[in-house]
Amino acid sequence: MSHGTHYQTAPEDRIPPLQKVVYGLGAFVNNLLASAIGGMVIVLNLGLGMNPALVGLVSALPRLTDALTDPLMGYISDNTKTRWGRRRPYIFLGAIAVGIIFALLWQLPAGKTQAFYFWYFLVGSLIFYLAYTMFATPWVAMGYELTPDYHERTRLMGVQNFIGQLAYVIAPWFLLIMQTERWFDNMVDGAAGLAIIIGVVVVVIGVLPAIFLRERLKAIAVAEATVKRLEPASASAAMWRSIKSFLNGFATSLKFKPFLKLCAATFLVFNGFMLIASFQFYVIIYYVFGGDTVEGARYAGYSGTLGAISTFCVIVFVTWLGTKLGKRRAFFVTTGISMVGYALKWVCYNPDIPWLLLLPAPLMAFGLGGLFTLMPSMIADVVDADELNTHERREGMYGSIFWWVVKLGMAAALAAGGFLLNATGFEVELGGAQAESTIYLMRIFDAFVPFVASGVAIWAIATYSLTEQKAHEVRFQLEARRGSA
Repeated sequence: MSHGTHYQTAPEDRIPPLQKVVYGLGAFVNNLLASAIGGMVIVLNLGLGMNPALVGLVSALPRLTDALTDPLMGYISDNTKTRWGRRRPYIFLGAIAVGIIFALLWQLPAGKTQAFYFWYFLVGSLIFYLAYTMFATPWVAMGYELTPDYHERTRLMGVQNFIGQLAYVIAPWFLLIMQTERWFDNMVDGAAGLAIIIGVVVVVIGVLPAIFLRERLKAIAVAEATVKRLEPASASAAMWRSIKSFLNGFATSLKFKPFLKLCAATFLVFNGFMLIASFQFYVIIYYVFGGDTVEGARYAGYSGTLGAISTFCVIVFVTWLGTKLGKRRAFFVTTGISMVGYALKWVCYNPDIPWLLLLPAPLMAFGLGGLFTLMPSMIADVVDADELNTHERREGMYGSIFWWVVKLGMAAALAAGGFLLNATGFEVELGGAQAESTIYLMRIFDAFVPFVASGVAIWAIATYSLTEQKAHEVRFQLEARRGSA
């Protein structure tokens, strides 16, 4: 195949539009939960007076448990055999559980100590993330098997990312909603009411992928499991065999170089973005608007909404670009444009011309718009290449490790954001009278940490080896070996 030639998607490989939309609704729930838990946590500082470093810790520590729970849930999902499939029961029950727990998490009692709020939120977050993993890991894994086609995977992930971005249109307004006096007495009460609304939305929408989607490779997974069960064993021996199988699968996934490159790039791009997602509120409020939290929240909402709307256009563009230039080159283009946006924040976040802060938003949107369209599609190719080598389907394991890296990036950003804020010398009691050195350091971190991280991500993905031709060769060999399920 010449460099400019592309395989055409066969009609039988196309996913019906309604099924793409339903799968995309799972992305909306996933993004809504992620953005809500990350954006609303500022209430612990501004509403309850918790030290920013403690806020960072209480946000980050629960995510560290995902190092075990995410791969374990992926393994369980890969090896579950029910009449409803490997993924659907967990998606259904997980959506209900995580919606209820999220609503309860923000019912913070008044008049308690800082230590009480820290432990209340820490324990509640640990339970929340268990339910979150139960929903998200099987949902991610299901997407990798909905089509075997190289380009249709990109289109599917473009649709799910497009629909998922709707959450980011809404989320930037959460801080302003929680401070709206017509609805709530204070910010803490606002968080409690908003969390109930979010919980209901999560339950109602989150169960839809479990109800309407079907698992294409369920029969192959059952056949693999049947081969594994041929050897008789006692209960203790069977348990040890499961543990060994989990550890072997985890190690095999981590040793696969194309997958490691995707994880590294994702961690860098997403970590850089999440760091400023929690940090830039302070820059806008205390630098651009001199400590006016309401006006700062309003413009942060404008910027976030503009960025989210721009991401819709980016997703359409990168979905097209990925089928023309290839997924790797499309990643270079989108990440490079986002770097320009980050750098422009140094100039455009200007107290004399506040509206200029809107200009970097569309350019920064290329970062995550490209990342979460291209990376899931590339991981689906990785799963096939792994099956060719190991004779096992591990969508859940690969998806769980990948998304754990995403969540690790979020945890690192939330934790680092609190400590970086303390390192600048920020004092909430000073309001708009922060020291000049504080403002300067806040601006440096906000603009150039994600710029550098994105540049390193481009370097990491430069030698990614699963091209379109290679992915099709893998598919043809798999189908020759185990059929074109």
